[in-house]
Amino acid sequence: MSQLVSVVVPFYNEAQNAPLLAAKLTEVFQSLEAYQFECVFVNDGSTDGTREALNALARADARFRPLHFTRNFGQSAALIAGMREAKGEYIITLDGDLQNDPIDIPKIIALLQDYDCVCGYRAERRDSWLRRASSKTANAVRNAILHDGVRDSGCGAKGFRRCCIAHFPAFNGVHRFFAVMVRNAGLTIAECPVTHHERRHGASKYGLNNRLWRGLYDLVGVAWFKRRYVAYKFEEDA
Repeated sequence: MSQLVSVVVPFYNEAQNAPLLAAKLTEVFQSLEAYQFECVFVNDGSTDGTREALNALARADARFRPLHFTRNFGQSAALIAGMREAKGEYIITLDGDLQNDPIDIPKIIALLQDYDCVCGYRAERRDSWLRRASSKTANAVRNAILHDGVRDSGCGAKGFRRCCIAHFPAFNGVHRFFAVMVRNAGLTIAECPVTHHERRHGASKYGLNNRLWRGLYDLVGVAWFKRRYVAYKFEEDA
């Protein structure tokens, strides 16, 4: 019997990108005969036609499951909600702006055979020099403080075994620290180079205010959380 893979994608005002991403996902999984798939598409309070686009996908193919937030709660909330609703043993996350490429999903699934978590990193980033430089600095600072060993925490392409999800607390910004939570739980991580594209449609939702300052604020909180986190195990009877 084929195994179920859940693809979780947050969308905020990505009406043009949603159908294109759905078509790419369907094409990729046609070549993965050992796996079935579902897509949990989380509409994070979009104000364009994203809701209608996701509902149209669901009507055409039951493997696409839209979830609609009552308002904009943020990327972390959308990812956590989608992962908690996912039914698959393997859970893949992608951004909804087509900058991540579903073509990398087979590589991620292959690594999930041996690891609990797979963190993609953008080997050739298609961003401005300012965004690349700020991301490189942010990753270096985060790694120096949290020691998660991941070079690109902002990459949306990731894979998880279901056992990881229980260790992700729901707070705004947690998606940048998934690797920290996985390591805190004593689970294993692999990194994987992934494809990165320039944004074709829509506008970026991130700027200096909601990346730098909030990232520094979150870093302090997660450093505290890391020291205080309890990961327990049960002893089996002989």
